[in-house]
Amino acid sequence: MAGSEVLGVLGGMGPMATVDFLRKLVEATPAARDQDHLAVMVAQAADIPDRTRAILGQGPDPLPAMTLALRRLEAAGATRLAIPCNTAHHWHGALQALTPIPILHIVDAVVAELAHRGLAGGPVGLLATDGTLRTGLYPRHLGRHGFTCRVPTDQAAVMRAVRLVKAGQGAEARPLLRAAAAALMAGGCRQVVMACTEIPLALCDAAEPLGAVLLDATDALARACVAAAVPASRAA
Repeated sequence: MAGSEVLGVLGGMGPMATVDFLRKLVEATPAARDQDHLAVMVAQAADIPDRTRAILGQGPDPLPAMTLALRRLEAAGATRLAIPCNTAHHWHGALQALTPIPILHIVDAVVAELAHRGLAGGPVGLLATDGTLRTGLYPRHLGRHGFTCRVPTDQAAVMRAVRLVKAGQGAEARPLLRAAAAALMAGGCRQVVMACTEIPLALCDAAEPLGAVLLDATDALARACVAAAVPASRAA
């Protein structure tokens, strides 16, 4: 692993989603020993205000708290940054304008994963927060690559599931998310993006019957971080 590379993780949105991202980062790394892994600094900034509430005009702006966490990661020596929260990417441009350190974009990572799976366009399902949907983040980015985005007819059930996961009740969230994903598949979506980092905590399981059509944005971001840091000869 390149010794000068230090990945800074602007996390805490939510805390368990950040832990899930770190696990996937380790699993995505082609390593035979401890020293082959990425050097990682984590700001588990759970005090960042709710992103969806802010986007919907119902809560305080999270940018100041995200900026403070960013400054901590800069001071710790981060050379590249990742934010394991889809909704927080509404502020990606504002954060990037504050630092010369490159911030990987989670939707770019999803686009790369769709290409890796052989998709060059068409309808894609989104399981995301109300805030992420309101921003148009995914339709805007995926639209440049020929994809159209479809959302569940029962978006309230998806938000209920996200709140359940945040409260540590993933088992209760699972049937809600599974039903939403199945409905998107029935509507013609070949892939369903888990575009909220809480959702894989409930839906990603080796025995998950919908696993082949679910695309985990958290995992895609982890892979993008490794690809950015590991020499191509090592990643092959």
